[in-house]
Amino acid sequence: MFKNIVVGIDGSDSAEHALRVACDMAQKYDSKIHLIHSPQPKTVAFAMGAVPGYHAATTMPSPQEVEEAGNKILDSGRAVAKTCNIDITQAHLKNGDPADHITEYADTCGADLIVTGRRGLGNVGALLQGSTSQAVTHKAKCACLSVT
Repeated sequence: MFKNIVVGIDGSDSAEHALRVACDMAQKYDSKIHLIHSPQPKTVAFAMGAVPGYHAATTMPSPQEVEEAGNKILDSGRAVAKTCNIDITQAHLKNGDPADHITEYADTCGADLIVTGRRGLGNVGALLQGSTSQAVTHKAKCACLSVT
């Protein structure tokens, strides 16, 4: 039924739960799982602001810090999948709009399903503009599952 499942992750609890659901489906359908993460500088700045001595309000992270943070999120996703006895087929990191990157990658790899968390690390603007999961659902050419 589902040969290729793309999972968009952002480091949130909702994204981790979505990945666990995708892993469960992958076991049942013998699917391949592809992770994709599009790090957002403001989210990275917020996360780094939790570190003593880093002032997110005045300092945005460098491109290298954004990439390092993104790779940590992908590594975390791989670790979650391992606990579910699933090996990640591909993991991709790409800066920019998450919904665009998720749907473009899904087209490229021939995804049958895209799984995202319903509420990730987006900001208050997402309440007005719509969330990444909503945008993915509108743009995708395959089935989508938004996990709460």
